[in-house]
Amino acid sequence: MLYDPRVKPSRGVLYMAASALGFSAMSVLVKVASTRLPTGEIVLARAVVTLVVSYVMVVRTELHPWGTAKGKLAVRGLLGFGGLTFYYLALAHLPLADATVIQNTTPLLTAVLAWWILREAIGWTTLVALVCGIAGVLLIVRPTGDGLDLVGIAAALAATVCSAFAYVTVRQLVKTENTLVIVFYFPLIATPLAIPWAVATWVTPAPIDWLLLLAIGLTTQIGQVFLTMGLALEKAGRATSIGYVQVVFAMMWQWAVFADAPTWWTIGGAAIIFAGTLAVAAGSRAPAPTPSAPPD
Repeated sequence: MLYDPRVKPSRGVLYMAASALGFSAMSVLVKVASTRLPTGEIVLARAVVTLVVSYVMVVRTELHPWGTAKGKLAVRGLLGFGGLTFYYLALAHLPLADATVIQNTTPLLTAVLAWWILREAIGWTTLVALVCGIAGVLLIVRPTGDGLDLVGIAAALAATVCSAFAYVTVRQLVKTENTLVIVFYFPLIATPLAIPWAVATWVTPAPIDWLLLLAIGLTTQIGQVFLTMGLALEKAGRATSIGYVQVVFAMMWQWAVFADAPTWWTIGGAAIIFAGTLAVAAGSRAPAPTPSAPPD
């Protein structure tokens, strides 16, 4: 089936693409901040900023901030903290593109977990996107796969596992919880967990560092809100397959910010990833549970 430009992507697909852009901007900011500040401090700052923003959004929408499935919400927050921490460690040890590439193998594991735990079928468009995404990732890693920091690789893989389980948990929670409440629990759990780590490695930020930390929190909040909204409308495997476009965004940021031009391997991998994204966008959207009182 060829891509038909008359077929408009679903809102869930657009939300996931917006989420990928937000998270890619966050990644480049974390990469810059990691040369100046300890990882624990960056994690804490991100959690505090998004905690404040999330709480304001929940209150303004007149929602009950604690939700109903408190246990699952707490688990989602814990998984999110693990994914966040390991990914920031990976960004501190690996090139931006490599860390992003490894993190974006998450859709494969998410699709398998959703099939196993949620009994969600894996449609042909999702399979196409997954195959294209994996093939594109392999092309991109090929020129830089040798000599990578093993700590960074281990952290990136751990982030992938945490993120995949977090996405499946979100997919379960949207049946009973508002998306803003789910997002709120992420920093609610992450903030107290990050405080001891940040205190142990504290470095007083310079004025430019405070701006960096604020920007990290805001871009992450944008990515998280759109991610949760996307998962509320799409099957977990299909929705997260759109996240592969974040790899392409990472290449663009790396070129623009770090003056590191992409190789032909990178360009080829990006083209394959885009092909998979178009396949998902052109496919028909299966019905999904609607979250209670969805935000506008």
